[in-house]
Amino acid sequence: MASKQDDFQPFPAKEQLPGVDYCINSPPRWAEAILLGFQHYVASLGSMVFIANILVHRMGGGREEKGKVIQTMVFVTGINTLLQINFGTRLPAVISSSRTFILPTLSIIYSQRYNDVFSPQERFNQTMRATQGALIIASSLQIAFGFLGVWGIVVRFLSPLAAVPLVTLAGLGLFCSGFPVAANCVEIGLPAIVLLVFLSQYAPNVIKSKRIIFERFSMAITVGIIWVYAFILTAAGAYKNRKPATQFSCGGHSAELISASPWIRIPYPLQWGRPIFNAGEGFAMMAASLVALVESTGALIAAQRLASSTPVPPSVFSRGVGWQGIGVLLDGLFGTGNGSATSVENVGLLGLTRVGSRRVVEISAGFMIFFSILGKFGAILASIPLPIFAALYCVQFAYVASAGLGLLQFCNLNSFRSKFILGFSFFLGLSVAQYFKEFFLIAGHGPVHSSSRAFNDTLNAVFSSAAMVAATAAFFLDCTLSRGDADAMKDSGRHWWRSFRTFSGDPRSEEFYSLPYNLSKYFPSY
Repeated sequence: MASKQDDFQPFPAKEQLPGVDYCINSPPRWAEAILLGFQHYVASLGSMVFIANILVHRMGGGREEKGKVIQTMVFVTGINTLLQINFGTRLPAVISSSRTFILPTLSIIYSQRYNDVFSPQERFNQTMRATQGALIIASSLQIAFGFLGVWGIVVRFLSPLAAVPLVTLAGLGLFCSGFPVAANCVEIGLPAIVLLVFLSQYAPNVIKSKRIIFERFSMAITVGIIWVYAFILTAAGAYKNRKPATQFSCGGHSAELISASPWIRIPYPLQWGRPIFNAGEGFAMMAASLVALVESTGALIAAQRLASSTPVPPSVFSRGVGWQGIGVLLDGLFGTGNGSATSVENVGLLGLTRVGSRRVVEISAGFMIFFSILGKFGAILASIPLPIFAALYCVQFAYVASAGLGLLQFCNLNSFRSKFILGFSFFLGLSVAQYFKEFFLIAGHGPVHSSSRAFNDTLNAVFSSAAMVAATAAFFLDCTLSRGDADAMKDSGRHWWRSFRTFSGDPRSEEFYSLPYNLSKYFPSY
């Protein structure tokens, strides 16, 4: 007979997250998988449209150039996702355009050497080609770190305690893309947040007969309802006398995006011309590539948890980083105008749907390639108002952040060492990144403002990332504080991940992360 004290025992730690309906190797039925894949495709569009809106017109491009850039982003995202799923970490993660690369790209756009270029078309081509060259140079960092095994050595020293700030701030660090963007058109942003929370969290308990529909497709239902609602408001003239920025946020750009997109067009390498290489710009972009590498590691750990997989062996992380570097190289060759990393919003969608199947994300990559070639159809979906996407992020990023907090179950939270590492790294990450961002908004440049633009861009890119700062602080403190103390090491939860330090340490690693098509014998993991 269980004693009354048993009711107060803590919940046991779980190496694999329970409650996931379809884990990494268990695909749903084809009809459901196709619908879920389409949902992932829609979720990935928001960041690409957001980045294109920031960069293209500053480059000098117009409606036609923006349509082609978005089309190229979607096309390359589909290719990079398939490469990562089949040959990289094999986690159900979308590799999409990353906000991390915006700062060095803007530095290229505002470079003084383009001040004498007065033709918008010529300026667009010049800055795009310079961005391509910088991305090609930057890809070498991830390719070298990945395929030479350097990142695997670094990750080998990562403990659950140090991973908590990394994973959590991979989600929380993007808070500026959530409610602040949704509030740009609060008439549709706020209802979208309320509707998504109701459909995903309350409706399954209220309408039990349709529980699966709401759990799986709450995002698609929300987007459909709010998009129609936004269209009705626009058609009724609700934004007719509003300022242009509000009209744009509430969906006023949809017609021009659709009209500027071609019916059929296949993006191809060097479509904007031959890349322009500059060592300083390439070095600054390389710093952004390093930040994207760290943030992607946090997002991939979250994907591993939400897909109910086991901890990723360091060699698999290294393999994935190498292929992510190939993805940045493809960004440079095709001319997306921006580098790529693991999509945090799509990782959050794994938690929202409770489906971590690899096949679903492969299908979403197929949708990306297909709709990027059929430009008009893809543009219709890309014209979804950004506040709707931002509303989705409020839930999706929350799942990623909570996946990081879930790693606390492996740590001793009664240890003052653990408390200091967690509290200090979280506070430092949020505080330093906020300082750099506010300084840039007020002064027009970062706190590091020397005569070397490449040096400035490098440090400003590194310290503007909350996840990068927090992860560096936590990793350093965890590896050096009370070094050699067995109890301190145990407080960090290292013993939970010990069997996953090598590929052969746990039989489940081979089940989840082995390469397909018998390629493992040619590319053995260690």
